[in-house]
Amino acid sequence: MGSTNHTTAETAHLNHPPRAQAAFGKAKILVAAYGALSAAVLITVAILAINERTVTSFMWGRSAGVLASAAVSYWLTVLASRGARWAYLRVRIISIIMPPAIIAIDVIPGILPAWFVMMQATCALAIGAAAFVINGSQLRAAFSKAR
Repeated sequence: MGSTNHTTAETAHLNHPPRAQAAFGKAKILVAAYGALSAAVLITVAILAINERTVTSFMWGRSAGVLASAAVSYWLTVLASRGARWAYLRVRIISIIMPPAIIAIDVIPGILPAWFVMMQATCALAIGAAAFVINGSQLRAAFSKAR
């Protein structure tokens, strides 16, 4: 027979209140949008490279890294919606750190073309919007230490 690895504190969160579940629904949509936009950036870079346009290794790595962070963010959001407090804490941090991290590097003059900066900025907007939901009062209350 199998046993679960949930701690008592985690299993208490498996039945989040309806408002918390609604917030998780919004967060999943926003993080999925972050992933879709990140994939669009990587696909654009690939198409340009196939058509022998100038694409730097930095653009490849940057777009792949942002897509990877979107995949991890979505995975953590799903786990948090199922009650994993550790996942909730990590997705809170990622959602706060990624928008400025994306923008800070993109605004360095001359490193990236304008189209790339604009596409990455839309990614930052999506995860930034998710940060407001993820760090909102409904979800913070659902994972309070007092519970």
